Amino acid sequence: MPRETAIPTDPNDLDPRLTSGLQGLLNVQRPVVISYLRNVRRANPDASPAELIEILQKRYLTAVTIGGAGTGAIAAVPGIGTVASLGVSALETAGFLEASALYAQAVTELHGIRVEDPERANTLVMTLMLGTAGADLVKQLAGQASGGPGRSSFWGDLVTERLPKAVLTQIKTKIQRTFLKRFLVRRSAGLFGRLVPFGIGAVIGGTGNHVLAKRVIEAAQDAFGPAPHSFTGELSTITLKPSKEERSAEKEARQAQKRQSKQARAELEAAEKDARKRADELKG
Repeated sequence: MPRETAIPTDPNDLDPRLTSGLQGLLNVQRPVVISYLRNVRRANPDASPAELIEILQKRYLTAVTIGGAGTGAIAAVPGIGTVASLGVSALETAGFLEASALYAQAVTELHGIRVEDPERANTLVMTLMLGTAGADLVKQLAGQASGGPGRSSFWGDLVTERLPKAVLTQIKTKIQRTFLKRFLVRRSAGLFGRLVPFGIGAVIGGTGNHVLAKRVIEAAQDAFGPAPHSFTGELSTITLKPSKEERSAEKEARQAQKRQSKQARAELEAAEKDARKRADELKG
C-alpha cells in the first residue's frame, strides 16, 4: 500500500518549487477573469447576477469533476498504469487549483469587488478551499488586528479590499501555512485513491474533486452573501461582440496567464517527481 508520508505535510519541509507553483496557480490575472465573465454574459444575456453565479457554479463543478475522473481513469488504461497516473497527478492538481481560482475571483467580481492584487487573490482562494475553518481563521485574525469584530458579517470583502496590506500579509502567512498542511494531506490521500485499480479510481478521483469544489462554492456564499441585484463596473454593459481593442487586450491577458500557468505547473510537476523519487529510494 502506498505511503502518504512520501509527500511532506509540514510546510517548512516543502520543496520551494511546490510552494511557488501552488501560489502561481492560485491567482488568475484580472483581465482573464473579466474576459471570462463577459463571455459567459454574452452566452446568457438575460441572466441576472444570481443566475450567472449558478452558471459559474455548474461550469466549475463540471470542469473539476471531469478532471479528477480523467486522472483516475488513466491508471486503468492497458499499457499505462499507475506510473503514468503519478506523472499527471500534479497536472490534475494544477487544473483543480486554477479552476478554483477562476471561480473564486469571478464570483468576487460579480459582487462588485475588484481583485488586482495577487496576494489578496491567493489569500481569498486558499481561505475558500479551507471552508469554514478558513473563514473562522480570517475573522479571528482580522478581529485581533482591528481590536474587535468586523463591521460586516461577510468576510470576503475583508480579504479582497478592506484589510490594510500589512494586516493582510500577516493573515496570508497563517492561512497559507494551514492551507498547505491540509491541502497536501487531502490531495495525497486523494492521489492514492485515484490509483485504485480496475477503474474504481476514476470514481474516487472525480468524486473527491466534486466534494472539494462544493466546499469552495459554499465558502464563497458565506464570504460574499447573496448575489447583487445588478451588474456593476466593467460588467454593467456587454456588447454582443467584443471590440477590436477588447479582443487584443484579452489575447494579451490570456498569453500572460498561459506563461504564468506553464511556469507554475512545471514547478509543481518537478517537485512531485523529486518527492516520488526520494520515496522510491527510501523504500529501496
